[in-house]
Amino acid sequence: MLTTGAQLSATQTGGFAALDWIILGLYALLLVITGWIVAQRKRTSTGDYFLGGRNLPAWAVAVSVLATSLSAATFIGGPEQSYKGNLTYLSANLGAIIAVLVVAAFFIPAFYRANVSTVYELLEARFGPTARTCSSLMYMAGRVLASGSRIYIAAIPASLILFKDTEPGHIWLAIVLFMVAGVGYTFVGGVASVIWTDVIQTIVFVGAVLIAGAILLDRIPLGAGDLLDVLREPAPGAASKLTVIDFSTNPATTYTLWTAILGFVLFNMAAYGTDHDLAQRTLTCRSALKGSRSVIGAILIGLPVTLLFMLIGLLLFVFYQRPDVMGAAGPHAAPDASREVFLSFIINELPAGLPGLMMAGLFAAGLSTVNSSLNAMASAFTNDVYKRVVPGAEERHYLLIGRLAVIGWGVVLALFAGVCMWWHAASEQTLIDFALGVMTYAYPGLLAVFLTAIFTRQGNSASAVAALLIGTATAIYLTPGWFDGLKPQYLVDLKPAFPWRLLYCTALAMMVCVAGRPKSQAVGEAPS
Repeated sequence: MLTTGAQLSATQTGGFAALDWIILGLYALLLVITGWIVAQRKRTSTGDYFLGGRNLPAWAVAVSVLATSLSAATFIGGPEQSYKGNLTYLSANLGAIIAVLVVAAFFIPAFYRANVSTVYELLEARFGPTARTCSSLMYMAGRVLASGSRIYIAAIPASLILFKDTEPGHIWLAIVLFMVAGVGYTFVGGVASVIWTDVIQTIVFVGAVLIAGAILLDRIPLGAGDLLDVLREPAPGAASKLTVIDFSTNPATTYTLWTAILGFVLFNMAAYGTDHDLAQRTLTCRSALKGSRSVIGAILIGLPVTLLFMLIGLLLFVFYQRPDVMGAAGPHAAPDASREVFLSFIINELPAGLPGLMMAGLFAAGLSTVNSSLNAMASAFTNDVYKRVVPGAEERHYLLIGRLAVIGWGVVLALFAGVCMWWHAASEQTLIDFALGVMTYAYPGLLAVFLTAIFTRQGNSASAVAALLIGTATAIYLTPGWFDGLKPQYLVDLKPAFPWRLLYCTALAMMVCVAGRPKSQAVGEAPS
């Protein structure tokens, strides 16, 4: 059942004061000024529009990759994850580090050697144009799922602020507002405006969370040692909130040591190496070395930022769930749902001005998702699909098509974000698990095709397309609760978490892809 305004009484308040609206307005003005400055450089080609002329600094690209990978799902869902559970979500970063090193060493140099505009051009050199087009289409379909879910998550607090509830109609309006802002920004400046805006937005949302953490520490009447003791034993016999590594072999458990070194390695290789939403950033640097440095830098910066969001959740647990500790300093009531916990604190507990800053940070995370997705999908559509259908046109024609594609994808993303209201309610997952899980439908086939192209001499156009289809079909089939009547009972009972599903599906898809016999002239060739 969808959460309605009646169920959000804990967070309904008139506490969003005039000063908060002023701060939000100043944040919006800052974005407008930044966009105007970046837009002064005339975009005359798709290379300028989608790749920023390949002259953007690696540090800015790293921050943009970080902003895109975090999103509003982390802003809201990160605290929710540790508030409800513990710190095991952090273990997934072990897989991210391993994956990024592989991407930096093999994927990004291959992209630069081939001088690609989208990462899917690499597949044309190995398997032919059909494999490239189908892979790009699979990416675009998967990106609609992934970014649509994140826009829906960002719309929850926007609806709460604007309308003081999360009625479906109000969430729809919040989604539309996000899309209008994102489309307008991306349409004018292209990827350069996205990256420089991401730099500003990262500063805003990380600064906001640091302030929230400082206020929580000030409100909780415990020293560091006593606070750690409370988190180690949150209730008699309860598991420690400080657990980082879970050694469980239960396939239904999402964050364990085994999913970190297996499923999440593959997940992050797909995210940073085959998903043009993130991979496009690394193509805007001056060289492969700088592109590789940018993606490694993004992970290194992202580790403490992710930890910060998780620590906020632990502090919120003590603040709301341990009245014996808080005493008179405690809140009047805990939020009705865990997904509202950070929002409830922001709106109800902070003095005037700070809620506006916090919401500016949250909106910054949400807009980063919108901007990056629109530009990357427009790039993939223009370069991988439209140019093949309409070859030989003038560059200004393709630039116009790219800008129109930004608008078109904005409409598609808004529609799917609305669908996510019902999908998430039916899934009963945390926001983080929901946002990550929907990405696994496109990733198995894409990753299998890229691994085959880069690390083997096998595969052909037919086996690549078959791998894409098999990966997605298997991911859909293995989703718990879907097609249970067609599954053996042991598989129904297993309910594998999404990292395990990604592992199974990628392995199957790669077996299909490498089974293809390469054309004689392609045998032994490496992507160049």
